[in-house]
Amino acid sequence: MKTFELVGTPRSEYGKKAAKNFRHENLVPCNLYGNGENVTFTVTVDDVRKLIYCPDTMVVELTIGETKKMAVVKELQFHPVSEQLLHIDFLEVTENKPVTVAIPVQLQGHAEGVKAGGKLSLEMRKLKVNGIYTQIPNRVEIDITDLGLGKKLYVGAVKVAEGLKLMNPADACVARVKATRASQQAAAAETKGKKK
Repeated sequence: MKTFELVGTPRSEYGKKAAKNFRHENLVPCNLYGNGENVTFTVTVDDVRKLIYCPDTMVVELTIGETKKMAVVKELQFHPVSEQLLHIDFLEVTENKPVTVAIPVQLQGHAEGVKAGGKLSLEMRKLKVNGIYTQIPNRVEIDITDLGLGKKLYVGAVKVAEGLKLMNPADACVARVKATRASQQAAAAETKGKKK
């Protein structure tokens, strides 16, 4: 995973009123969980923008006051209407304790079913991967060249590096090639041609 450097300011005020005041100042309240202690702090919206709106999952090098910690984003909270970033939970990571992280899926190749007129559909944009954070890749790359028309690719068929484990159900569909009207007509015409 790529590393993202972030500086936080320790906070001592809590509750809805304090959180509202922080947000009014363009600050995001944050929590860091892990290894027994919870650390509360704030970061500026501008500082986390590239972390939040980046397609890759990154490990965060957090500097809070005098302390430095390595962490991953555990949860983001957005306002349901304005989509303003309200809160971030970070999870501390170490090189000897596995962590589960959701990382983006990247499809590679040109599916056979698409060549036959079908439409490719990515059903899962992210997969949960468990492992030591230094071994977790930026994204899960999946070759879909052999994916035929009307076929599905399941989590159970996805390969990840040794030492890593996929945490999604094995029977969950990652991608599929849907039959389109054009592809169905072509298949029907081909079948008709064979019968003659």
